[in-house]
Amino acid sequence: MNAVEIEEAVSELAGQPFDRDEFPFAFLEAFGNKSTTIKRLRDGNSNKSANAGAVLQRNNIHIATCDAGKVSETLTQLRESPATIKAKAKFILATDGIDFQSENMTSGETIVSDYKDFHEHFGFFLELAGISTVKEIRESAFDIKATGRLNRLYIELLRSNSDWATAERRHDMNHFFARLIFCFFAEDTNIFSGDNLFTGTIQQMSASDASDTHEIIAEIFRAMDTKVSDRKSKEIRNWALKFPYVNGQLFSGSIDCPKFTKIARSYLLHVGNLDWKKINPDIFGSMIQAVADDDERGALGMHYTSVPNILKVLNPLFLDDLRAQLEEAGDNARKLLNLRKRMSRIRVFDPACGSGNFLVIAYKEIRKIENEINIRRGEPNFSSEIPLTNFRGIELRDFSAEIARLALIIAEFQCDVLYLGQQLALAEFLPLDAQNWITKGNALRINWLSVCPPTGTGVKLHADDLFSTDLEQAEIDFDNEGGETYICGNPPYLGSTWQSKEQKADLQAIFKDYTKTWKSLDYVAGWFMKAAEYGKFTNASSAFVSTNSICQGQQVPILWPLIFKTGHEISFAHTSFKWANLASYNAGVTVAIISISNHPGSVRKLYTINEKGQSIVKEEKYINAYLVGNENVIPKKASKPINDCNIMEFGNKASDGGNLLLTGEELAHLNLNKSDKEKYIRKIYGAAEFIQGKLEYCIWLPKISLTEAMKISAFNGRINKVREMRLKSSKKATKQKANTPHLFDEIKQTGEGLTLIVPSVSSENRPYLPAGILDKKSLVKAPNFGMYDAPIWNLAIITSRIHLVWITNVCGQLETRLRYSNTLGWNTFPLPKLTAKNKEDLTACAEEILIARERHFPATIADLYDPEKMPEDLRQAHERNDEVLERIYIGRRFKNDTERLEKLFELYTQMTSKEKVV
Repeated sequence: MNAVEIEEAVSELAGQPFDRDEFPFAFLEAFGNKSTTIKRLRDGNSNKSANAGAVLQRNNIHIATCDAGKVSETLTQLRESPATIKAKAKFILATDGIDFQSENMTSGETIVSDYKDFHEHFGFFLELAGISTVKEIRESAFDIKATGRLNRLYIELLRSNSDWATAERRHDMNHFFARLIFCFFAEDTNIFSGDNLFTGTIQQMSASDASDTHEIIAEIFRAMDTKVSDRKSKEIRNWALKFPYVNGQLFSGSIDCPKFTKIARSYLLHVGNLDWKKINPDIFGSMIQAVADDDERGALGMHYTSVPNILKVLNPLFLDDLRAQLEEAGDNARKLLNLRKRMSRIRVFDPACGSGNFLVIAYKEIRKIENEINIRRGEPNFSSEIPLTNFRGIELRDFSAEIARLALIIAEFQCDVLYLGQQLALAEFLPLDAQNWITKGNALRINWLSVCPPTGTGVKLHADDLFSTDLEQAEIDFDNEGGETYICGNPPYLGSTWQSKEQKADLQAIFKDYTKTWKSLDYVAGWFMKAAEYGKFTNASSAFVSTNSICQGQQVPILWPLIFKTGHEISFAHTSFKWANLASYNAGVTVAIISISNHPGSVRKLYTINEKGQSIVKEEKYINAYLVGNENVIPKKASKPINDCNIMEFGNKASDGGNLLLTGEELAHLNLNKSDKEKYIRKIYGAAEFIQGKLEYCIWLPKISLTEAMKISAFNGRINKVREMRLKSSKKATKQKANTPHLFDEIKQTGEGLTLIVPSVSSENRPYLPAGILDKKSLVKAPNFGMYDAPIWNLAIITSRIHLVWITNVCGQLETRLRYSNTLGWNTFPLPKLTAKNKEDLTACAEEILIARERHFPATIADLYDPEKMPEDLRQAHERNDEVLERIYIGRRFKNDTERLEKLFELYTQMTSKEKVV
């Protein structure tokens, strides 16, 4: 169940007569518990409560109903119950059908309400449905409730107006809903005079069978697009004259409305009867965008980015500086006036604005600072000098773009009410500004300078006008001469594997003149390059939420030298953290925040998340492309190790069409005797075989000639097939190997010593890289890596935490998995000069790791390195290894991965001083 479905179920339960015995089960059912789960609780099989009549669901909630007036007492009993603690209940809940009380056992948050109103607090319990939540949602259920009701109406209208469901008319439907949302908000905030004017008029004037509902709404829209002085000549109906002239092109153009069914009419009235004063534009805007998107509707009510996350972008980008200047100004009227003038000229530009979250939050925060200035200057009723048209956006989806503009309009009105009072707010609100400042279009194809020019007051937009379908472009003016420009947002990420043809074409259009290797870039890289190009013409600063992949692996040497060449540097960054949205399935996205500027200042701020989940900041002289406090050094592939470690090579490459490699079943079918098996068959390991314990074999004949090999009848057919396959190859080198079809294409293992294996690709979730030792008769299969006859202290290096950190950042990932590279990861790994004693200690550590693994035979590497199930003795062996190795670096353990990377890049810079990016 999504959040909207849960809200509807909880609201329905709150509207039913209270049934003391049934309530606990009905409550759990409303949060998505299956009928089989409810049955087990009813039967007592899974009910862990020791309290009579109570229901306790392990790891979830302890619910008790009680006699009238006993709610507080019952809640205390639940809190003190040993069963509550033993079952690790997240919530306790008590009700008598009159009062309703609950407590979050982890945070200590509580709710107390009348029973009939408990549905207003459903967000408090979303965790019961596996949905991570944020404070804003817990405190207000209105936005999800409104989203759900509007969604019902949207689907019903599409169902009964098939022509409006087509791609050609979907824009009309979305525009119609933008008009409705404005009307619902306006009638509850006194923008429309009279109580319940819009909903009440429809209810009173339209027929109960809904046959003329669309006509009544169309006439209301026509009235709001007609100046009062013109209404008589336009023959506006008397009952519509109460509606104000709105302008703003919101109601201009076609007033065609979809036809209503009785169900649709009832849904409309139901939505209108909600209290729209409670709307929070930065929450509602995010959620409502899913209504118009068929692909996103399943996650309805889930689209919400918390304000603290947005402020991680906006605060260091420019808000912190404004607040610091406010603090420095104190009560100095002249300094405060200068700050107010500065803010009136700031332009905030989100070129992937969605429903306008970043713009709305930026606007509200600037208004908050402006209000404080006005208070300090003794001008509390001074009208705002912060124009909405300074908050520009580009959005691909038309409904999201319309909602972004509406969200800003609503945010402006709410700020006016808060800071100027209702009367002044209403006096300045209508008519709306006819100009449009949110552009519908593809941000990677539009010239950003045409949307948000750095100076001047005029701009021409080559895109559709959001609130009028008959204009191909709009003239949009700024209210004042341009000052600073701040570009921000959360563009789409999309790694190269998941990009559509159109998206790849977008990147090609941007990067084709810069690099031939652009195809490996994440889609978000386009926004960074466009921002850098934009910054060549102004002193703009940009900050985007991004996947951390653009700061790892092969993308770094492709993207960042291009950005640095434009004169931009990284001015601040948040290293990887979870971008927690409302939905549990969306909460795991790991992102970074990266800001680029052509005037970054002498101090760069690098934010990291500590073990307690707190954000900490460190001031750096530089931040490089890997988000490390170091100069712009980008490691390059090396043909041999820059340290004194041993050579790591590719494994043996078969190029055999699957004929020299054998499964266990294929080996059995060869019917070889024991002697021939021992002479000619070897186990061979790739990543899957080594990590997951799978078995694969190969025909291994490096010591005999082709003539001798063909005398072994079991191998004849396979060897001939290898010859055929190689002869058909387009590669000259492979064709030449057709002369020796009994041999592997590339043979790396010539001795009989121990082999150290390193898989080329492995899971990113493991705490250490899965390397190990093979016996003397086992082989490594390319493209995996091997170290042949090398001392095992090398294994201590490879399986260390600090090496994993280097590989993760320098080598990057294949899809989401770690990609290992000998030339880029191993050969470039910065390692202090090792003494004989260091190597002896590291050898002991490697042996300890191998012994710990053996203790758990036949557990596989995948089993042993599952982060949730890793054996304690193996974990301790790795901890000991990390302790020994890290003391070689700095004489102690590193505090965190950021410190590890900083030291590694410091060493790398020293060891390869000629590799700097200029």
